[in-house]
This record gives sequence, C-alpha cells and structure tokens, in this order.
Amino acid sequence: MPRKHKNKQHAHGKRHQVQGDTQEAQASAAAAPGEECPSSPSSAPQGSPPSSPAAGDRQELQGAMAPSSPVAEASWAGSEEGAQGPEEESADAARAALLARSIRKDPLMRKASLVMDFLLERYTKKEPITQNGMLNVIGRKYKQHLPEILSRASERVELVFGLELKEVDCSRNIYTLVNKFSLGVEEGSSDEELPKSGLLMALLGIIFTKGNRASEEEIWDFLNVLGIHAGKKHSIFGEPRKLITKDLVQKGYLIYRRVPNSDPPGYEFLWGPRAYAETTKMKVLEVLAKIQDKVPSSFPDLYDEALRDQVERAALRGAARAPTMAEASAPTRAKSYSSSHI
Repeated sequence: MPRKHKNKQHAHGKRHQVQGDTQEAQASAAAAPGEECPSSPSSAPQGSPPSSPAAGDRQELQGAMAPSSPVAEASWAGSEEGAQGPEEESADAARAALLARSIRKDPLMRKASLVMDFLLERYTKKEPITQNGMLNVIGRKYKQHLPEILSRASERVELVFGLELKEVDCSRNIYTLVNKFSLGVEEGSSDEELPKSGLLMALLGIIFTKGNRASEEEIWDFLNVLGIHAGKKHSIFGEPRKLITKDLVQKGYLIYRRVPNSDPPGYEFLWGPRAYAETTKMKVLEVLAKIQDKVPSSFPDLYDEALRDQVERAALRGAARAPTMAEASAPTRAKSYSSSHI
C-alpha cells in the first residue's frame, strides 16, 4: 500500500479514537451532576498528607479558601495548569472544559448563582430578603433543595463580601445580610456599594497561610477562583489589579513590593500597617476556620502563631499605657509627699 494512503488511514483512525475518548469523558461528566444534586455541600478539597504539622495547617486552609463548590473546583484546577508542560496543559485544558460544561448542567449551582445575585440586590436596595422571594427566583419545584442552594449562595457572599446571612423572623422566614467586619476599607463608599472587607479578609488570610507573604501569582490564583481576573473589569470591585496593587496599598491594608533579588522581577503581598491595626491573625484564622466548618485550634501551628500575635499586641499595649499611667500618678505622689511634710 502506498505510504501516503497508509498515513491517511492512520490519521483517520487516531481521530476516531480521540473523538471516542472525548465522547466518553463528556458522558461521564454529564452524569456526575445528576448524582450530586440531592447531596449536601462537599467539603473543601484536601491535599496529600503533609510532611509537617505546619505544612498541614497551611495546605488545609489554603484549600478552604476556595469555596467548596464544583465551580470553584474547576477554577482551582485551571489555576494549577501553569506549572505543567505543554502536553499536560493541553490535557488539563480539555478536562477543565469538560468539567465546565458539566457544571453548566448542574441545576443547583445555577440556582445558587441566581440566589446570590438576589441576596446582593436586596442588600444594596435595603429591601427584606424573604424565602418566598428566593423561591420565586429558583422556581417552586426546587423548594426541597432550597437549604442546599441557600448554603452555597450564602457561603460565597460571606467569603467575598463579608456579609453573613441571618434569619431575623423565623415565623415569616425573613432574612438579612449583616456586615461581619468593621475594617475602614469602606471609608468614602456610598451606602449602595457592596463592602470590600470580606475580600480583604480573604486576601489577608491567603497571605497568613502562605507564611505571612504571598506571591502575586498565588494571590491571582485565589482571585481567579472567585471569578476576579486581572485586566477584566469586575461588576463589584472594578479593575481588580488597581484595587489590590493601588487602592488597598494606598489605604495601608496591603504592601505590594518586588521580591528581593528576583530575576525576572517577581512581586509579593504582605499585610500593611493598617491591617495590623484593624484586625488580627486570630480574627482572620476564625474566618478561615469557619469556611471549613472548624474551630481555629484545629490548625495548631497557625493557631499558635495567632496566639503569639495576641500576646505581642497585649505587650505593646501595656508598654504604651505604662508611661501614661506613670504620668497620671505623678501628681498624686507629689501631693501626698507635700501633705506629709506640712
């Protein structure tokens, strides 16, 4: 048989094999959401057993920072591709595309996104959040899945915006969103704007779990999980790169600097002085632990570091108060001395 004809046959066979593999993968991915719908939210992804307790704390909480949903898992998987070779990247991109298509078929994830938009709209308009309103958004046939849908939506709202959903009237099923943080990052914002404190706390958490400094790549990996991308204007946060490298830096919440001796130049983020003044490592750890439905002491190494931070802060406050107390007591001692010698 002529070589040219053989090559055509071989290429045709390879195409059939690739198409068959792709169709099989699509069928498997499409079946997965149907099995997942009635189940409770999955726990945050866990990494392989770490070599030390410290590494375990940080790996576990880094996983917790990504919302525990199929959408987040797909985005997180996509962010890991950069460390692989071209062939692995191509294979991972194909898997990510299949997973993204399967997610679009997950009705609970679609409904959770609708409920999240509904919650934020009611918050900005200062209108009551009712169960009937949420049912109108998702459709009555999803009533039995409302707890699961609401859990997914409220988790994202809490992580990104620092807004906690609370039921204020049990008899009428009326809810409200409460701003959990009191950071001054909202200064100058209008009442209609959504708070940025939640996102800032999440960024501070990433920095904490990365050993108190996070590379620019690590920060963007996390933001990409939340659908926030460099150079792409966000409906809530505006231009993200300006927000984190200029606005939050100018306000003193983040430090953005070049990594010493890096070639090519690399950049990293640290806590800024205002972050240290307005929050603590323990508060950040409490937020991270709550995302994973745990308590801060579940992460011994990070918990010990947060406790040391509290002790150091208390010592500094005590040292600052000492001169003031000494000055206040000086006139009293002088008066006592004078009266004893009259």
